[in-house]
Formats: sequence, C-alpha cells, structure tokens
Amino acid sequence: MACLLETPIRMSVLSEVTASSRHYVDRLFDPDPQKVLQGVIDMKNAVIGNNKQKANLIVLGAVPRLLYLLQQETSSTELKTECAVVLGSLAMGTENNVKSLLDCHIIPALLQGLLSPDLKFIEACLRCLRTIFTSPVTPEELLYTDATVIPHLMALLSRSRYTQEYICQIFSHCCKGPDHQTILFNHGAVQNIAHLLTSLSYKVRMQALKCFSVLAFENPQVSMTLVNVLVDGELLPQIFVKMLQRDKPIEMQLTSAKCLTYMCRAGAIRTDDNCIVLKTLPCLVRMCSKERLLEERVEGAETLAYLIEPDVELQRIASITDHLIAMLADYFKYPSSVSAITDIKRLDHDLKHAHELRQAAFKLYASLGANDEDIRKKIIETENMMDRIVTGLSESSVKVRLAAVRCLHSLSRSVQQLRTSFQDHAVWKPLMKVLQNAPDEILVVASSMLCNLLLEFSPSKENMAFQAEQKIKADILRSLSTEQLFRLLSDSDLNVLMKTLGLLRNLLSTRPHIDKIMSTHGKQIMQAVTLILEGEHNIEVKEQTLCILANIADGTTAKDLIMTNDDILQKIKYYMGHSHVKLQLAAMFCISNLIWNEEEGSQERQDKLRDMGIVDILHKLSQSPDSNLCDKAKMALQQYLA
Repeated sequence: MACLLETPIRMSVLSEVTASSRHYVDRLFDPDPQKVLQGVIDMKNAVIGNNKQKANLIVLGAVPRLLYLLQQETSSTELKTECAVVLGSLAMGTENNVKSLLDCHIIPALLQGLLSPDLKFIEACLRCLRTIFTSPVTPEELLYTDATVIPHLMALLSRSRYTQEYICQIFSHCCKGPDHQTILFNHGAVQNIAHLLTSLSYKVRMQALKCFSVLAFENPQVSMTLVNVLVDGELLPQIFVKMLQRDKPIEMQLTSAKCLTYMCRAGAIRTDDNCIVLKTLPCLVRMCSKERLLEERVEGAETLAYLIEPDVELQRIASITDHLIAMLADYFKYPSSVSAITDIKRLDHDLKHAHELRQAAFKLYASLGANDEDIRKKIIETENMMDRIVTGLSESSVKVRLAAVRCLHSLSRSVQQLRTSFQDHAVWKPLMKVLQNAPDEILVVASSMLCNLLLEFSPSKENMAFQAEQKIKADILRSLSTEQLFRLLSDSDLNVLMKTLGLLRNLLSTRPHIDKIMSTHGKQIMQAVTLILEGEHNIEVKEQTLCILANIADGTTAKDLIMTNDDILQKIKYYMGHSHVKLQLAAMFCISNLIWNEEEGSQERQDKLRDMGIVDILHKLSQSPDSNLCDKAKMALQQYLA
C-alpha cells in the first residue's frame, strides 16, 4: 500500500531505522496468531513516549499492516484492540504521524471497528479517533462523510464513561460552524449529553460542558433549547452557574462561563439576568488576573469581550469590576520577570504565546470602549495606551494587528479623543501602512476607522478625505490602490460594501476634487456604480450609491460622465419612481444637481432629461404625500421655469 510519509525518505531518516524497529514490523507478518499478538504488545511498549521509534515504524510500513489486522474477521478481539492501542499511540506523536495515518485511511477503519460488540475494542477505537480528530491536520468533515456515524456515536454514549469522554471530545473538536451544530442537534446531542453534566467522572463532565459551549456558539436554536433543559430537576443554566463557582477547577469555571456567554449572545438569556451580571461576568474578570495562566487570561479576556460587546450596561459593570482596565495593562508586560516563572518549559511556552495576551487585551478594550465616553477616556489614560496601540498596528501577527485596529476603531467613536489623543499620536500614519497588503478582515475594520477619522470635527481630516485637500485624497487613493478599492466595492460582505461606499462618497466631495478624481478614475467608478444599482442589494446600499452619483452630478466636468451614459440616466429615472422614498430622494438629488440652471450647459441637460420623461415624473412627485419628496420635486421643477 502506498501510504507512507508524503515526502521522499531522506538518507538521514533511513539511517535511523534500526534493526529492532524492523524486527517489530516483521513480527506482524508471523503465521502464528499468538506471536503476532505478542509482537503488537511489544510494539505498544516500545513506542510509548518514543517519537523516533514511532516515526521508524511508520516509515517501515507498520500502519497498513496494523490496519489490516484490525479489520480482519479472523483476528481475535484482543489483537484488534491492541492494534487500535498502538495506532492511537502512533497518532500521539507528530503531526506528520497523523498525516501518515490519514493517508492510510485510518478513520473509516476505526469507525467500522465501532460496530463491534466488544466494549474494550470500541473504547480503543474511540480513544484513537479522539487523538486523530483533535489533531489540527485532521479535516473535521471526515466525521460527517458517512451519515450513519453520528447516530451510532450517540448510541454509544451510554456504553461507558470512556465512550462518553471520547465521543464528547470528538464532537467538541469537530463541531465547526452552523452546519455541524445542526447535524449534532438534529441527532439528539442536547438530550444525549445533558445528563453527562452530573457524571461522577470529572473528565466526562468537562467534555460534556465543552460540547455545549461549541453547540451554543452563535446558535439561537441550540441556545433556546438549552435554557429549558432539565437535568435531575435542575435547569441547565443553573447547573452551569454551579460549575463556574470559585471552588471548581479553572477549566470548568471558564467553560461554564463560555456556555452562559454564548447562550446570552444568542438571545436565550437576558443581559440583565443575575446569572450573567452576578456570576458569568465576575468569573470572566477573575480569569484576567495575573495569577492565572497565560491561556486562561487569554480565554477569559476574549470571552468577556464577546459577552459585553453589544451591551453598554455590561460594559459599564465590567469596567468597574476588580480594576479591570488597569488589570489589562499587565497583558502588555508579560512575562514581567523571568523569576516569576520557575518552570522553564512554561516560560518558553509563554514567551512564544505572549502576543495572544496583547491580542486579547486589545479585543477587550475594544468591547469596553464601544459605547461609553467615560470608559474610553479611562482606557486612553491607561499608561502608554496609545503607544501600545500604535505598536500593535505594526506587529508581525495578523491577529494582533486586527485586534489593535478594532481597539482603535472603538476608541475613535469618541469626539474628544479624535481631537486630542488621536491627533497627538498621528494614528492615521500607521493606519495607512496597515492598509497596504493587508488581509480583507483588517481592511474592513481599518476602513471603518478611516471613516471616523474623516469626520469634520476630527483634526485628522486634514490628512484624510472629507473636506481634505485634493493631494491628500489622491494619496489615499494611491495608498489604498484603486484596484483594492474597486475589489471592496464588489465584496459580498454588507459591512465592507457600506464602509467602502462611505469612503468613496467622502472622497467625492467638493467640486474641484470630484472633477479631478473622476477625470482619472471615472470609468471604474461609473462601472462600479452601475453594477451595484443593478445588483441584489438592500435599500441602504443603493441609497448610498445614488448619493455618490449625486456627488458626481455636482461636479463641473464630472456630470458629463452621467449625461453621456444613457444606462445610468435610465437607472436614475427608475429610482425616481421606486416604491421606497429614500431611493426616490437620492435619485432626486442627482436630477437637481444635473439641471441646476445657473451652471454652464444646464439648458442642454434639462432638454435631454425632459425628452426622457423626467419632467413628467417630477410633476407626479410634486403631488407626493411625503412632504420632503414633494418639496424637492417642486424645487427641481422651478429650475425648468427659471
């Protein structure tokens, strides 16, 4: 079977393949079943904790033979079980080991093994499957390929505490997104796993809890079901609250808090419920303390950021709980001293993952400062905060850069800060650098941030777009690149599209600037506008697009790009007669700017639009029950009478 390592075997690897390793594999082919069994047992003992031996055996072809023995009907149950144990041990080695096992189609073989009546063999297969599915190189979809697998796993949950632990762990690792949640939910995951929360085994309780956290995440259907589930006469949220008490293991506290957080965000628990305000929130704040391990602090801060993100009252409560804002400043100083961590392995781990702390702190600061001006002020006044954000914008980690931009965006909602701290630190400069060759997710937030810097009351506007100098606008277009701008205008994400349209509308303001930009980029802009007006977009998108056309119509030479484009003129005419008043008004602005009679060429433009039937539409609109639309139509008609 061709299922060895993917890369060619180097001589250095071959030289390490010892005679004893070959001996282990040779014994798997002995005609005496007892000798084969003993050979597998000896192999099991040889590979425990020995990654070199594991690699050798894989190179020598042990995996196909072990899988063959595991699937043979003539193999004894004991032999099959020992084969599954050895395969599980090989999977615990490196990621390359797991890849080799996957190449040999180990998952279908192990899933087939679950049909056996023998519990020990089932447990060994599940243990191996758990190890393989928890590896980052294993595609989760492999669990869902065969539709009979999930219901069979549900049925096996009742067999033993080991089947419960392993199956819950497999589910929690392989549940990625709404499709997987729906499959598990429809096969009775909630009912089958709920009672495991009261198991005598801590590992079973913990894995069941993790299952519920991934099932509830951003899923109203699951969350609404969970809130009403009874286990031994107690509602599930009450069980979760008990599990996040201080006397419980930290892992259990954190996971319970995540379950309650996700149920709250999905709308199943109110944000002012005591289990959120008095239990979940304080628990997550505790996790941010410097006494906690790095990964606990990261998870605590990120979960808290998610919990409070949409709710101003929770943001206010969190900001005054246990000096959280000051506590987060420690995330940027970690590890503060080598002596504080005596375990060298732990220190090495933490130094490699310190960037995750900074990312988590930025995320939580962003959520805390999302709505309240006083909280934003406290955050910005935290020691070296603006310097830390500016530094974060240029970090090598994309995730840290994204979190720093989000934090900056949140704080930029403050008029006061736009006028002071943001100007003092010239944040627009590093922000412009971030935009270059940035992933889409960063561009989304950075463009929102730019929109805030463009506002008239921000001193940064002199360096940005709205009411900015023509040179600066040209710099923005050059820095962002027109290709990137127009790619964003065809983005499927509504937020991206709206922010990009907002930026373009701000760039196309004041007559000389409109004419200049349209003289160099008019063709692409008109194409983008046409595509959006023809596409399946909502009212807000089309309104913003028509407002861009109205700005173009306000140009001196730019308006010719509309007047010479019959397709665009027909679209404006269509939207004048649309059923939605917002779109009628936006189309009216276009017409008003085109027919204004004090401007050169107005007579020719008025005549062309009259021939198109625009005047007839204006007469109809002057009778509109909407006073605003009625007034605008009458004003436009006066241009024809003047």
